[in-house]
Amino acid sequence: MQSRVGPTGRGSFMHSTNGKFVGLLYLSPALAFVMAFTVYPFGQMVWMSLHNWSLIAEKKYVGAGNFVKAWYDPQFWTSLSFTLKYTALITPILMLLGFLIALLTAVNTPLRRITRAVVFAPVVVGLGASSLLWYWLFSYDFGLVNRSLIDLGIVAKPVLWFGADAGLATSAVIVSIVWKVIGFGTILFVAAIQAIPGEINEATLVDGASYWQRVRRITLPLTAKTILLVTLISVIGSLLAFDQFYIMTAGQPRNLTATSVFLIYLNSFPYLKLGYGSALSLILAAIILVCTVFQMILTRRSHG
Repeated sequence: MQSRVGPTGRGSFMHSTNGKFVGLLYLSPALAFVMAFTVYPFGQMVWMSLHNWSLIAEKKYVGAGNFVKAWYDPQFWTSLSFTLKYTALITPILMLLGFLIALLTAVNTPLRRITRAVVFAPVVVGLGASSLLWYWLFSYDFGLVNRSLIDLGIVAKPVLWFGADAGLATSAVIVSIVWKVIGFGTILFVAAIQAIPGEINEATLVDGASYWQRVRRITLPLTAKTILLVTLISVIGSLLAFDQFYIMTAGQPRNLTATSVFLIYLNSFPYLKLGYGSALSLILAAIILVCTVFQMILTRRSHG
């Protein structure tokens, strides 16, 4: 029996194959970039974590030795505990303030647009520059914060923010970071609120719902996806905190404000323990992965 697959069928097949090849060709620069700057470095980090690797000595294979060392390292647990505590403190502040500011500025009036721009402006400032700025503002001798507190009669003498009290140092860092990043979440919340159809709000107004009833029953449920996204970004950013503590506290006092990334930096560079630093990096990456998967699960449930 003669085949019914003619030239048109072969042409379609060839056209499809050529289309896939051209698509892959367009993707090749991005794939090469990912392989060179993501896959290969990650594989190298995994390989280094299995060795006692130093820049001044010959590397030695130790298997899971670096991970066992981390388990019995008190400073690792101190840094991880502080990082989780810092994350638990700053994330609700960023979420609550960001959402409240978004509620106040979501309507497109000239004054509220200007307010959004002012709140967002610190986001474009480099984290290192903003940390140096706030380190000066919290200065014991000539900082504007201490001067204002004294003038207002809140304190009788300057406060040593970066001294023996780790709580004061952490509070100062939290203030600086809230000022720096609050605008990012605010803009995302504003976009989510503005995306809510006007007919829904009009219907609730006809039903006599108050403002906070509309926020609780309409705005919050319809912006849940954005809230989860901003929460994930805030959590990951807090778990990876480094610049602000490196510049403002240097891990002091007694390394009580040394975050997980700060500890990775100390072991990898000043102490030259690259293998141990790589193991600590993988542990932190695993924690971040768990947070990401948890957020994805919550997002799917919110869609359901």
